[in-house]
Formats: sequence, structure tokens, C-alpha cells
Amino acid sequence: MNLWIDSNNKLQQMCDQLAEVATIAIDTEFIRTDTFFPKIALIQISNGDQCWLIDVLAIDQFESLKVLLEDPSRTLIFHACAEDLEVLDHALDIRPVNIFDTQIAAGITNVGYCMGYARLVHKLFDVELDKQETRSDWLKRPLTDRQLDYAAVDVLYLHRIHEILSEALQEQQRQEWFAEETVAMFDMAAGRKDNSDYYLRVKGAWRLQGKSLSALRRLCDWREETARTMDKPRSHIIKDAILLEIARRLPTAEEQLHGIEDWYSRSVKRYGSMVLQQIQYSADDAPTEAIPEPLTKAANTVMKAMRSALSAVAEAQKIPQEFLSNKKELEAILRSALDGDVRGQYEWPARLNQGWREASVKPAIQAVLESTDTLQ
Repeated sequence: MNLWIDSNNKLQQMCDQLAEVATIAIDTEFIRTDTFFPKIALIQISNGDQCWLIDVLAIDQFESLKVLLEDPSRTLIFHACAEDLEVLDHALDIRPVNIFDTQIAAGITNVGYCMGYARLVHKLFDVELDKQETRSDWLKRPLTDRQLDYAAVDVLYLHRIHEILSEALQEQQRQEWFAEETVAMFDMAAGRKDNSDYYLRVKGAWRLQGKSLSALRRLCDWREETARTMDKPRSHIIKDAILLEIARRLPTAEEQLHGIEDWYSRSVKRYGSMVLQQIQYSADDAPTEAIPEPLTKAANTVMKAMRSALSAVAEAQKIPQEFLSNKKELEAILRSALDGDVRGQYEWPARLNQGWREASVKPAIQAVLESTDTLQ
């Protein structure tokens, strides 16, 4: 049976009932199709027996829920919680601290890397879940019976998954590994708020130099502020490719903005003067450091060798290779090796200098770097 919570009083009663419960499963439903920030619509909570569906749109007092979910003595079971943490933080000022993420645990125990909830349920219980309501309108009221059933199922299996994966972590003696990944997950969630260097993510930005790169940086910062203020997706303001082309051309008059592919006249009229202003401001900025060019063919060969070495480590450790080190980290290490003045001195990501990765991942990468002629 699912209980529908649609008043401040009902929410308080639910929180009182759960006050002594040590482990709670939780999920959220939200919409983010035409806004910068996610719009929360529903919170699902389960104690393992009962499911509560919290109609966020009908409630305006969330202090009791904040106390419940932020209590460090209580474990909250999520699956792939990064976006859930973001929406809870932004919409309700709720920041959980004690989390068991079943997606992380499934990866650490080699059940499956980055596995979705439905796939994980199928693998562990041989149950096929209906995911057709994933993209439905969760802000519409009333919700359909099918939506309600779907929402409840999203927390139905979390307690059982938690038990299975907790036991697996203990048997494999990987509790510390899991703890490290959980800390990294919190860091990643916090990092999602920082877009001060968004220009580095623009495809093809490495081709720009000097004033054009400074202009791109300014334009990205302006768009970020505009998107947040208007609560619109970045692409609804100006797409990345258009910003890149504007920065390349460095126009000084509005008539020069017309004719840029995919940028329509109404958008030029709305944002043109602001874009030109940012370009003008950027002329006085300190030079922006050039973005490194893509790796050469020879360097990519070394990258492949690094991945191959990690594959061997993953097989020996019985853990998905993707958990060992990501492409961004490997590229940063390789670039430090190529750019360094002294052979054998590399810049290592923080997480490769501590814990289980320092003992198994770092030596494997270092062995490849020290054995290749490319770095000599």
C-alpha cells in the first residue's frame, strides 16, 4: 500500500513515524526539459515495508523532512543519486550526509558498472520493471495510477538491494573502497554547481587563441549567469557552437551577427547587444591560457596501452575497468608526462594518490609511462 502525502500535517506525521527508522530508501521525480534548474514534483520514501509518496507541490513546510533526511545516524539508500542530491538541495535546501548509493556499490562489487535501477533489479531478482513513465509529466496533477505505481516501484527493491550489496562489500572487504567512492560522489555533486570554466567544455574551443579565447570565456560566463537568472537551459539562450563562432569572428556591430548558422534573428535581436558588450569587455581581460590541442596519434597509442594495463588490473581485482580511472584522468597524467622537463615526474589525480587506487592503479599506469619511447 502506498500512502499519498499532500499536506504539511501528513508530512509531519510521516516524519514522526520514521523518526526511529535507521535505514530509508528514497528517490525523486522531477522535470528539467525547459528550465536550468530541476523542478521537483515527487519524493518517494520507503522503510522497507511501506511506501510514502510526497506531493511536493501541495506542501510548503519541509523542515521535518529536512531533519529526517539530514540526520547522520540514518542511512539513506539511493540509486545513482547525483541528480537527486542536486534537486533536493536546490528545491528544498536538503543535503543528506549518510548515503548508500546502490549504483556505486554494484560497481565496486562487480555486479555491474553504472547500471540503471531497472537493469540492477533484473539482474538481482530477475524482475522486469516497466520504465515507460520515466519521461512522463510529473508536475501534472492528478498523477495517474500508472505513474504512482511506477514511482513506488523505484524504492520498492532498494532495501533488498542494500542488504545484498552490503553483504558483498563485506565479503570482498571493499567497504573502504565504497567509502572512498561515496566521498568522490559528494565531491562530484558539489562540482556540478561550479561552471566557472565552462568554456573548456565547448567542443572545438582549443582552436581559439588570444582575444577569441578570452571572448569565448566571457560569453560562456555571461550565458551561465543569464541561464540561471532566467531559469532556462543554456542552449535556449545560445548554443555552444554559436558562441564558438561568435568568439572566432569577434564581431563589433549587430549586423555582423546575422548570418551565423543556427542563430535566428529573434535571438540576435534579444541578445545581440549583450553579446557585443561581452566581446568588448573581453578585450581588457588578461590573456586566457591556451587550451591543449587533442592528443597526437603517438600519444593516443600510449593512452591505449594505459587502458590495456588497467584492463588487466580490473580483471585481477574483479572490478569494472571504468572504476579504476577515467579518460580525463588518464589524459591529464599523460599530458603531464609529455610536458614535464624530467622523465618520471607526473601529476597524479588526488584519488590515485590514496587508498586502493594508489596500491594497484597508479603502479600499472606508471609502468606504461616509463616503458614507452614516446615520452623519451
